[in-house]
Amino acid sequence: MTTSTKQAPEPTSVKRPMSGWTKAVIAIVAVLAVLFAGLRLSVLPGLRDLFGTETHDRSGPTLLRSIQDMSRYEAASGNFQVVVDLEKDSRFLPSAIRGTRTLYVGAGTVDAYVDLGKVGEKDVSVNDDRTSATLRLPHAALGKPALDADRSYAVSKQRGLLNRLGDLFSDNPNSERAVQKLAVQHIGEAAKDSELTDRAETNTTSMLEGLLKSLGFKEVRVSYGT
Repeated sequence: MTTSTKQAPEPTSVKRPMSGWTKAVIAIVAVLAVLFAGLRLSVLPGLRDLFGTETHDRSGPTLLRSIQDMSRYEAASGNFQVVVDLEKDSRFLPSAIRGTRTLYVGAGTVDAYVDLGKVGEKDVSVNDDRTSATLRLPHAALGKPALDADRSYAVSKQRGLLNRLGDLFSDNPNSERAVQKLAVQHIGEAAKDSELTDRAETNTTSMLEGLLKSLGFKEVRVSYGT
């Protein structure tokens, strides 16, 4: 008589479904792994183009908004350069937590001109035999400073922890506008303190003397006033 013994069934493991937070964490880790792998691979020789960027210009057509007749004689132009050191701090937090400091080199030009359109008949006198001419012109003035984007650049940018975190979630295309405006302001002030308008009046006088003497005038007198 034989007796058979039944073996107890092996316990089966029950898989618990992953919670939503677990899936989210795994997804974040996977994304970070890909990003860090891309950063590492991009610095390896021969693999730089794998994670490179391409630039596409999809700008619309340039529109002509208006045309304005000019009567200014651009007689002189000054080239200026300024180093802007702009720092913004929080009142109650250290700069390492919240604050920015930008060192920016701004290069630009300022033109000096004489507005010949303001010259009237009373400002010009010619003698009877047309050998002498006297002209009274308005004083030279300065144009608006023009910042040269090709020669202007940011040397360094220091940002606090909160500022760095804010930049991760928002794009600010005008991040350098403050230092650019300050550079333009300093360039304009420097142009006022320079001899640019004096040079413009000297060059305008030389231009008019050469022009009128080529037309037969032997004596040309040019003066400036309001």
